[in-house]
Amino acid sequence: MELYAGLDLHSRNTYIGIMDKAFNRVFKKRVPNHLEHILQTLDPFRDQIKGFVVESTFNWYWLVDGLMDAGYSYAHLANPSAIKQYEGLKHSW
Repeated sequence: MELYAGLDLHSRNTYIGIMDKAFNRVFKKRVPNHLEHILQTLDPFRDQIKGFVVESTFNWYWLVDGLMDAGYSYAHLANPSAIKQYEGLKHSW
């Protein structure tokens, strides 16, 4: 089964959501922002994850670099201001 992971990176934790090709939620969990915790959480799905997306915030690079170094490929960065659901919520002055 092909799975896709979304990682919502916050200052102290990361919310991990994993979906299949039909957008059915397979897994969800909030974990501390430590690469080891995140990799352990993703490990049971490792062979099935075909790509992942991380919100493009000021601190995304360590997470994407760590996942790619661990063998996860097909990284995508999400622009929160371009996501329709969040339109108007985030502003930059």
